[in-house]
Amino acid sequence: MNIRNVAIIAHVDHGKTTLVDKLLMQCRVFRENQEIRECFLDSGDLERERGITILAKNIAISYRDTRINLIDTPGHADFGGEVERVLKMADGVLLLVDSFEGAMPQTRFVLQKALELELVPIVVINKMDRPNRRPSEVLDEVYDLFIDLNANDEQLEFPVLYASGRNGWASASPADDGADLSPLLDAILERIPPPEYREGPLQMQVSTIAYSEYVGRIAIGRIFRGSIEQNDQVVLLGRDGSSEKSTVRELYTFEGLGRTRVERADCGDICAIVGLEGVEIGDTVADAESPEPLPLIRVDGPTMSMLFLANNSPFYGEEGRYVTGRHLRERLLRETESNVALRMEEAPGTEGFKVYGRGILHLSILIENMRREGYEFQVGQPRVIFKEIDGQKSEPVETLIVDVPSESAGKAIEAVSKKRGELRRMDTLGGRQRLEFSIPSRGLIGLRTRLLNLSAGEAVMHHRFHQYEPFKGPIPHRTNGVLISMQDGEAVSYALDGLQSRGRFFIGPGERVYEGQVVGENNREGDLVLNVQKTKKLTNMRAAGSEDAIRLVPPVRFSLEEALEFINEDELVEITPRSMRMRKTILDENRRKKDENLRRGLEISAAGC
Repeated sequence: MNIRNVAIIAHVDHGKTTLVDKLLMQCRVFRENQEIRECFLDSGDLERERGITILAKNIAISYRDTRINLIDTPGHADFGGEVERVLKMADGVLLLVDSFEGAMPQTRFVLQKALELELVPIVVINKMDRPNRRPSEVLDEVYDLFIDLNANDEQLEFPVLYASGRNGWASASPADDGADLSPLLDAILERIPPPEYREGPLQMQVSTIAYSEYVGRIAIGRIFRGSIEQNDQVVLLGRDGSSEKSTVRELYTFEGLGRTRVERADCGDICAIVGLEGVEIGDTVADAESPEPLPLIRVDGPTMSMLFLANNSPFYGEEGRYVTGRHLRERLLRETESNVALRMEEAPGTEGFKVYGRGILHLSILIENMRREGYEFQVGQPRVIFKEIDGQKSEPVETLIVDVPSESAGKAIEAVSKKRGELRRMDTLGGRQRLEFSIPSRGLIGLRTRLLNLSAGEAVMHHRFHQYEPFKGPIPHRTNGVLISMQDGEAVSYALDGLQSRGRFFIGPGERVYEGQVVGENNREGDLVLNVQKTKKLTNMRAAGSEDAIRLVPPVRFSLEEALEFINEDELVEITPRSMRMRKTILDENRRKKDENLRRGLEISAAGC
C-alpha cells in the first residue's frame, strides 16, 4: 500500500483537531451508528476540559488505496517539545492558519521546525465560516512568514486550500464553499511525497512512548531504513550511547483510531513495538548484527523551573494516596521518560526536586495530572532560567501578542510596559487592537490575570520563546501583601465579616485552615496575620441572632495557574486530590520573623562589602 506521513501543525485553537475529526468521518473510520463527540482525538480529561491538545496523536486513514498517517500535534507554545519530536516522523505538513487571527507566535515556531526538516508544506486557511474572515490578508502574512524563515523556492510553491473544519469542507478558492474535504485529501496525495525507501540494516527512531498495564511500554516511531518483523532480535541504541539487546514481541501499524497487529513493517511505516523494555524517546531501534544510531532528536531546552516538595502541612495525608518524597521522585522520573521537554534534578538544600519545563501551563498540566492520580505535594514559585552568555547575565525573552478591545489598548500597553515589555507592532483588527511585544519570560508571570481584569475578561494573550537576551532589570511581581491565618481551625462568618476591610479573602466560612495558610490578599503592602476563627462573645443581654445579618463578599477562587502566578518566593501552593491551598513556606509566625531578620542582615552585610 502507498503511504503518506503528514503532521498537522498550527497555533493553538486554529482548528487542527476539529479538522482531523471531519477527515476521520469522511473516510468512514467510524461506524454509521457510532456516536461521535466533538474533538474526538482530545481524549484526555484535561484536553477536553481546557479545549487544547496536550499530547500528539497518531492515526491513519485510507484514501484511494493510500494509507495517510496523520499526526495531530499540540498548538500551545508550552507543548512545543511534543511538536518537535513527532515532526521527525513526517514527510509533509498541513499548516493551518485561522482565517481571522492569521499567523501567530506558535505558527512561526512550528513552521520553522518543519522547514528546517525540509518537510513539504500545504497551507490551509481554516475557519472560513467566520463572518470576520480575511483570507487574502492572512495569506499575505503566511507568505511573509515563509520568506522571513528563509524558505527555499520549492517550499514557497506551497498549495493553498480554504477550509471550514467545523463544517467539513475544503476548496481551492476563497470564494467557494467546498462539498467535502476531498480537495485536501487529493492535495496530500499529489504534493506530499511518499517515504523514501532505503534498503539496509534496520533503523527506527522512537518518537513517542505509550504505556499499557498489560504489556508495559509501547515504542512508537518511524522506520527510516530496512524493515522489522515480529520476534526479530534488535538493539536499542540510547541517547547516552548505551546499547541493549531486545526482542520484538508484538508489532503494530496504525489504522483509524487504533492499532492493527502485523507480522512486518517496512521502511516509511509508522509502527508501534511491544517488548522493548527500558526504551526511551529518541532511542534508535537498530539491526542486531549491524546497529547504527540515527541523529538525536533535538529539542529546545526549558525556560522555567519550579520546586516540588512532599507535603508537610498540618493536613498532610488526609486526601492523597501518594504522599512521600519517594512517591514524588518516582512519579517525576517517570514523567521525564515520556516528556522530552521536561527535566528533573535534586534541589540542593531541600528535600525536594527542581523541575524544568517550557512554561507555567506546561508545568501546571503535570501538576494537575499528578493531583488526579492521587498525589499530594507542594510546589514553589515559578522561576525563569538565567544563563551566562559572553560573560553577561541573560534571560529568556518572548514574543507576546495581546488582542484587546480598542478602548483597553492603552491600559494593556501600560500593564505590559511595567513588566519590561516593549511594544513592537500595533494593528487594528475589526474593533480590536493586536499588540505585539518583546517581553522577558519573568514578565509573563501574573500578566494574564492583570490583562483580563483591565479588559473586563476580553483580553487574549499568546506568547512564544524568542531568544536569550541580556538581563532586563527588576520586575515588580505582587505589590500587596497577604492575609495569613493565625491558628488552626474553621473560619467563622463573624470573624470574616469584621476583617473584610483588610482585603479580599480566598476562603469562606466553615472552611478548615491552619496556621501560616494564606487566606487572602492584603489591601496594603506587607503581610498581616489574622484570627479568622474569632467568635462573638455572648451575654445574657444579647443573643446570637440579635445583630444585623452578616453579608460576606464571596471569596476569590484561583485556578492552579493563577495561584502559581500569585505566590511569592517565600510561599508554596499545597496540592491534594481535592484541595489547593496557598501557604507560607515557614508556617510559624515567630520563625518567619527570625528568618526575615536574618535575611535582611545578610543583605546589609553583602551591601557593606
